[in-house]
Amino acid sequence: MVCAGSRRHLFRLAAFGLVSLLEGCGTFSNLAYVGHAPPMTPITNPTKAPSWRPVSMPMPPLRRAPTEPDSLWRRGARAFFKDQRASQVGDIITILININDAATLKDQTTLGRTGSESLGVPNLFGLESLIPRVLGKSVNPSSLVSLSSAGNSTGTGQIQRNESVSLSLAGEITQVLPDGNFVVVARQEMRVNHELRVLTVSGICRPQDISGNNTIQSNQLAEARISYGGRGIVSGEQSPRYGQQVLDDIVPF
Repeated sequence: MVCAGSRRHLFRLAAFGLVSLLEGCGTFSNLAYVGHAPPMTPITNPTKAPSWRPVSMPMPPLRRAPTEPDSLWRRGARAFFKDQRASQVGDIITILININDAATLKDQTTLGRTGSESLGVPNLFGLESLIPRVLGKSVNPSSLVSLSSAGNSTGTGQIQRNESVSLSLAGEITQVLPDGNFVVVARQEMRVNHELRVLTVSGICRPQDISGNNTIQSNQLAEARISYGGRGIVSGEQSPRYGQQVLDDIVPF
């Protein structure tokens, strides 16, 4: 028979093995690419992705366009002399990313505190003479309790950041909101040797902000989400190991 202590030991080993297996899923994925470059993601419909959700924003009342019987022109139809900028779902638009941010923060805090308290019973209806009999002759009724405290705290923090990104990539309109604004999504992958760089951009833009050459600046996107990263040998070396990440989360010192 297995004693209760052995069962607990086996249970702990099984739990540790399960946690290690879950944390090592990324490791197994990396081992599959040893000697090979990481594969690129196939081109798919972004609206079919599990994480994609339609954008819902406050909208003005919908106004119906007046009908025009016997007219040779139809509203929204493409024409040779019409503006060919992106205007409907599926149209391609070029997003220009120019980020040049710099920030420097420096904080310094110094705190100091000193306190002193004392308590005595020189006169208490003549009962102060009973205190030495109860607590001992060495007790002085006029100075029974004396407290003092002192505290000192010093903190210094500094943050310095410089970021510069200049890129352009083509995306497409995935949704036309009731007020006429466009939801645009762009994704680009570039593989150099064994390093795969991934750039994704999404946001909401106004039709009038799209320039004549069918481009728009990233700072003109509302609710912009810009991600520039990658995966591969270099990215893996720059990431701390799973064990180190776990220790950083659970060790309080």
